[in-house]
Amino acid sequence: MTLALDFVAPTPVGAPDRVTLFVDVILPLPLPRLYTYRVPFELNDNVVIGGRVIVQFGAKKTLSCIVAAVHETPPANYQAKYILEFIDDAPVVTQPQLKLFRWMADYYLCTLGEVINAALPAALKLSSESRIQLHPGFAREENEYPLTAQEEIIIDALGTVSDGKALTFTEVGDLLGIASFHKVIKSLMHKDVIFLFEHTADKYAPKVLKKVRLAHRYVTAGALEELFNVLGSKPKQLDALLHYLQRVPVVQNEHANHAGLEKAALTSSPRLSASAVNTLIKNGVLEQFDQIVSRFPMDDGAATQPNFDLTAAQLTARDEIMTHFGARDIALLHGVTGSGKTEIYIDLIQQALAGGGQVLYLLPEIALTAQIVTRLLRVFGARLGVYHSKFSDNERVEVWNGVLGGRFQVVVGVRSAVFLPFDNLSLIIVDEEHESSYKQYDPAPRYNAREVALMMGSFQGAKVLLGSATPAVETYYQARQGRYGLVTLSKRFGEAGMPDVELVDTRKAREQKTMHNHFTADLLGEIERKLGAQEQVILFQNRRGYSPVVACDDCGWIPKCANCAVSLSYHKHSHELRCHYCGYHESMVVKCPACGSRAVKTVGFGTEKIEDDLKIMLPQANVQRMDLDTTRAKNSYQQIISDFEKQNTNVLVGTQMVTKGLDFANVSLVGIINADSIIHYPDFRAHERAYQMFVQVSGRAGRKGKKGKVLIQTADPTQVIFDKVMRNDYEEFYNYEITQRHEHGYPPFTRIIKMTVKHVEQGVGEKAAILLAQELVERLGAGAVLGPEAPYIFRIRNFFLQEITIKLERAHTVLRHAKEQIGEAMDVVRDQKEFKQARLVADVDPM
Repeated sequence: MTLALDFVAPTPVGAPDRVTLFVDVILPLPLPRLYTYRVPFELNDNVVIGGRVIVQFGAKKTLSCIVAAVHETPPANYQAKYILEFIDDAPVVTQPQLKLFRWMADYYLCTLGEVINAALPAALKLSSESRIQLHPGFAREENEYPLTAQEEIIIDALGTVSDGKALTFTEVGDLLGIASFHKVIKSLMHKDVIFLFEHTADKYAPKVLKKVRLAHRYVTAGALEELFNVLGSKPKQLDALLHYLQRVPVVQNEHANHAGLEKAALTSSPRLSASAVNTLIKNGVLEQFDQIVSRFPMDDGAATQPNFDLTAAQLTARDEIMTHFGARDIALLHGVTGSGKTEIYIDLIQQALAGGGQVLYLLPEIALTAQIVTRLLRVFGARLGVYHSKFSDNERVEVWNGVLGGRFQVVVGVRSAVFLPFDNLSLIIVDEEHESSYKQYDPAPRYNAREVALMMGSFQGAKVLLGSATPAVETYYQARQGRYGLVTLSKRFGEAGMPDVELVDTRKAREQKTMHNHFTADLLGEIERKLGAQEQVILFQNRRGYSPVVACDDCGWIPKCANCAVSLSYHKHSHELRCHYCGYHESMVVKCPACGSRAVKTVGFGTEKIEDDLKIMLPQANVQRMDLDTTRAKNSYQQIISDFEKQNTNVLVGTQMVTKGLDFANVSLVGIINADSIIHYPDFRAHERAYQMFVQVSGRAGRKGKKGKVLIQTADPTQVIFDKVMRNDYEEFYNYEITQRHEHGYPPFTRIIKMTVKHVEQGVGEKAAILLAQELVERLGAGAVLGPEAPYIFRIRNFFLQEITIKLERAHTVLRHAKEQIGEAMDVVRDQKEFKQARLVADVDPM
């Protein structure tokens, strides 16, 4: 018998017929099934489905896990260990989340533990390596709670807050000399004496602001006058006090004095003495105290933008969306770049909030999030939460708790935001739904946030709006079949027209010797004209680094990665050779290690080289680069975008980050440096990706009423795809592409599952892959299994790879049954002693 979330507590401890309870828990490990633990009688009242518990797993490992079910049935095949401690009094994972996580594990052929491990912020996952530290706000002499002897021992070992000492769970157990010490830790947490954190993650601690206020005995006019007399001979202290009083009217408003003033407002002032401020604190004139504040400045913000008016076209589109939502749960908004889709999203969000629901707004890139959050904040103020991987673990936990507690009704985030604890979703928006950035590649679960969002909507009864100027072929097919509603916006917002797109033949330019490094004369001349007109330029090159290849001119030697079957790319800024797959790097070579020649040169170009060349050719221009290398720091996206918006930057060079929905009013030229490298790629989606990328990056030009221009450099202007890009004809592109997909049996007419076999020994990996393919053929048929074969990059991180592609016809395949067959085939391989070290990876709906 499984009990619901609000199950009735069993008979209290001490009663003769008390119930023995067991819990099934989700361990954050790749285990094929849930694990069952016994609940100690004294903890029966503490059981919370979706709450965290601390358990022992294996001989020494102690970790936290999520309670998935409560029942009275002991496990049949092993003796259930006891739960060590319940961490939470309320769920941190909601019932709708658990339902979604189970679906993800089933659909993406992974374990529930892998889903939980990906979903929870690190600070919510505790293990035997978890550590404790004194809470920043703890002061022993001011502590209001009585402390036990065991608690005193731990506090003594941690020293003072300023010491910053930390103890692992294991060290706490050794210090107290007991096995069950988790109750002591939990008690100290409740008393705000300590906090927990993971050693590998940011310390999970609240953000503390140091503040000061005037001591209560001086908060009257008479007492202040006496204090001025005392400080008359101490001008620096008097200046500090007067500065405080100018900012805080203590006599008129005692509440304001209680709230105090940031200490930094006094100590950082160039007109005041920091030591004088500290002396006032030491002498009891000012009191120093800590205040826990939110890490999100937006929490204090109120909505400042009044309701805006939609245009006639936007109103029509909005009404069509609502009509479709009356008949079905999913709609596709197909709007050209710059058509004003974001304003429609905002209007729909406002309607959802007015109905009391929550809203999730998904975006493919952090760069996009940085720009759109500013717009949304003006409308939704403190109700808006933001969630992405550049946030510290502290910030992610605050957003998680904010959604759980109802503080954030709207969340803007990248793909990981689908894991947040929503329980009352009424609208999900997936902007730029075609983007491959929504797909998680490693580790498991290898999910697509768009598909997960559709399932979230189904589970919670929410409407889902997909938006794109270049929808995925599969999405548009579903809309044309009537499964999704389809709404079209064919004109740009306001007076802006679509940009003019021109092709520039690089082969002809090279023959005529008019190339300047990697720029044709046409592109370089157009850049100079736009800069002369005080307009901005975006240049797109889908490869980062300075040069993709370094080679010896004499013998042809090329430096290779020590761990992967790829060449190393040269990065000039760090003057090193780097692998873009595993991160391996080494110093740039000046002499060929094969023949000894010094004729070692760079071949090809990436964003770093384009930036470098432009700075030489256009010294008057301020050039900035946006790629993975320049956006590693937390706020680097915002800074680059802010500089470009303020026109501090004239030319922005970037990878695909610059193609995704960014909105800049002064950009009149977009240049695509090397279009051919995107088109000629061994993948059935190559033309789709190329079309989407070209149209999206072209859409950055000519917004806000300014006529835009796009120059595409290519050595083969006759490519069919360019004609469709130049005419911005998505319908024609779709009709061509869907015909090709149907003829060759690709999605949306089939489902694809890619199996990858990894092993450190190439021969063993090949044998394991052959056995897996044979088992799959027996179960699914020869027509459904392609391979095995080595991929183009056959070794990554010292593992040799073999790939098998499974194509399942949508019309004649029961997907659940097929996945069961795939799981059985994988088990056969894993059961062979020879292949115990082989890694089998299933990627459902690979991109």
